[in-house]
Order: sequence, then structure tokens, then C-alpha cells
Amino acid sequence: MTHTYRELVLDGVLVAPIVSYAATALLLFLLLRPLLHLAGFARLFSNPALAELSLYVSMFGLLALFF
Repeated sequence: MTHTYRELVLDGVLVAPIVSYAATALLLFLLLRPLLHLAGFARLFSNPALAELSLYVSMFGLLALFF
């Protein structure tokens, strides 16, 4: 089974799907970040920045896997 990639076209420039997945994951993460702050996400980890990076990478991976 072959997988067809749907490229995003911006002003005649083809953008690879991986770039659109990264941008979507970043947008979702930025929308989710205030909710994580209210829930006390940073207090659960000794290195909150690394935990946030891991969450972003997980979201990016799930988008790349399922779309």
C-alpha cells in the first residue's frame, strides 16, 4: 500500500507535510500550555522545560503517525 502525501501549497511553494505537522503541533502546544500552567504541570517534574519539550515531541509524533 502506498501512502500519498498531501503537500501544502503556499504561493506556489510546496511545503512538506512534516513542516505542517510541526507547525500544527506547535500551535496546539501553545494553546495547551496555559492550561498546563493552571493544572500545575511544572511542579510534577524536576525539569519542566524538558517535560514540555517531550510533550511537544509526542504531539508532533502523533500527528506525523496518524495524518
